[in-house]
Amino acid sequence: MTGKASPAKAAVGDKPVFAYIASLPQPQRGIAEAVDALAAKTLPDLQRSVKWGMSYYGVGDGWCFSCGGFASHVKLMFINGVDLKPVPPVTPQGMGKATRGVELHTVEDLDERQVAAWMTSIASVPGVGGKKR
Repeated sequence: MTGKASPAKAAVGDKPVFAYIASLPQPQRGIAEAVDALAAKTLPDLQRSVKWGMSYYGVGDGWCFSCGGFASHVKLMFINGVDLKPVPPVTPQGMGKATRGVELHTVEDLDERQVAAWMTSIASVPGVGGKKR
């Protein structure tokens, strides 16, 4: 793993995301599996895709957040994350001025209660590729 996103090919659906997650080394795989499971539990009608070397998640017709494995951590980034309360602490480079998120170094770093609240909140606003609701 490097400091860059995976070379995984873009594809829509559960199967490519599960394959992407399975390709990650530990501990990144375990962290990404936990994020994916939390997303599935939190958001009915969850849609998955691999884009730009990371897994993307959305509801309706827009993508709301992404999860990607890097050399020492997993980035969980919320599109339009500046609108979340509290605003997630990490401002990623190259992902848009409104994106915010967290870097997870271990599964224990995943604050399920807070992340589920962010997932629910961000799913209620238009994501990338979505129409205004």
